[in-house]
Amino acid sequence: MSPTENTNVLQSTQAVIQEALTKLGYGPEMYELLKEPLRLLTVRIPIRMDDGKVKIFTGYRAQHNDAVGPTKGGVRFHPDVNEDEVKALSIWMSLKCGIVNLPYGGGKGGIVCDPRDMSFRELERLSRGYVRAISQMVGPSKDIPAPDVMTNSQIMAWMFDEYSRIREFDAPGFITGKPIVLGGSQGRETATAKGVTIMIDQALGKKGIHVKDAKVVIQGFGNAGSYLAKFMHEAGAIVIGISDVYGALYDPAGLDIPDLLDRRDSFGTVTKLFKSTLSNKELLEQECDILVPAAIENQITQENAGRIKAGIIVEAANGPTTLEATKILTDRGILLVPDVLASAGGVVVSYFEWVQNNQGYYWTEDEVHTKLKEVMEKAFETVYNVHQSRKVDMRLAAYMVGVRNTAEAARFRGWV
Repeated sequence: MSPTENTNVLQSTQAVIQEALTKLGYGPEMYELLKEPLRLLTVRIPIRMDDGKVKIFTGYRAQHNDAVGPTKGGVRFHPDVNEDEVKALSIWMSLKCGIVNLPYGGGKGGIVCDPRDMSFRELERLSRGYVRAISQMVGPSKDIPAPDVMTNSQIMAWMFDEYSRIREFDAPGFITGKPIVLGGSQGRETATAKGVTIMIDQALGKKGIHVKDAKVVIQGFGNAGSYLAKFMHEAGAIVIGISDVYGALYDPAGLDIPDLLDRRDSFGTVTKLFKSTLSNKELLEQECDILVPAAIENQITQENAGRIKAGIIVEAANGPTTLEATKILTDRGILLVPDVLASAGGVVVSYFEWVQNNQGYYWTEDEVHTKLKEVMEKAFETVYNVHQSRKVDMRLAAYMVGVRNTAEAARFRGWV
């Protein structure tokens, strides 16, 4: 990686926001408003652990901008959670909501912890403690949390229950990603992967490739990556590479995806069961039609972008490609579908869940998938048309589409 390459996710996000607003004709004051969240709450959460000792956890909740409507975004439990990351992710959520035209601003939350080292009851106490700590700034018409990295429907259920004890009358739509029996939506668990699958179909169409002829490499085998591998395999694509934190599996003739899905553990790891593996870095450089980074940020950089052999990159992870690498890939004619567009399926179905909670009427899984497909295909065409007509890369095009709603709402409100 070049020493001059910017891998700070907040600074990179701010740079593209500034360029997008300039291209759209907004002045510097709009950038000053949108470059940081309107609110950032830092909380300290004392939790009694199973050994009887009290441990103090740090948590965050960022609300980027609520000019359009209530803020929306996930809560992650991870040892690397930090203030800058939470800020950047809340901005990305505003962009995602703008791209798919939802009546939301962006929000994000996180707790600095490692759930892999915690018991079931410790996780419950932490989940409930977090809700108590942030309860004054969240709610179905203010800020709506959801699952994210290392959180799931059980954690959402504990948070929902705790909030319902504090606010008895407006609890149902307070949080999304809940279990079905507590008002969750059909299709929520697979929504991000479904959205990425729809984006792959759209991108293949632009390149004139049929899905049944496509060779796919997926970096990451967690929730999004594993479901994506399943969906691509079922669609007839040849998944030739997958990876987890310990390494990568690669076979140019195609991997046995159903077998790998059966053998993966609860954290999405499977490569430890095999002797012959590649590194994650080596997997990214294998020849394929579609490369899907579905793991962590800063995986494709200025250093390795010239060696990427995929014709299409669809970002299922947050921030897997640096800005310098984006330019190199675009100049090489690689179609890059950016994270803020490709991974928006999760927030779309979270919105569907919120709508269903508010109206008390629930849709079938087929209805959810049909509505998701319609929203994602429209969003792809909108971004692709800006990319073509304004002659900008797909990332900048997505930011231009995504930031417009928030900027216009702020302008109409008289904030700027």
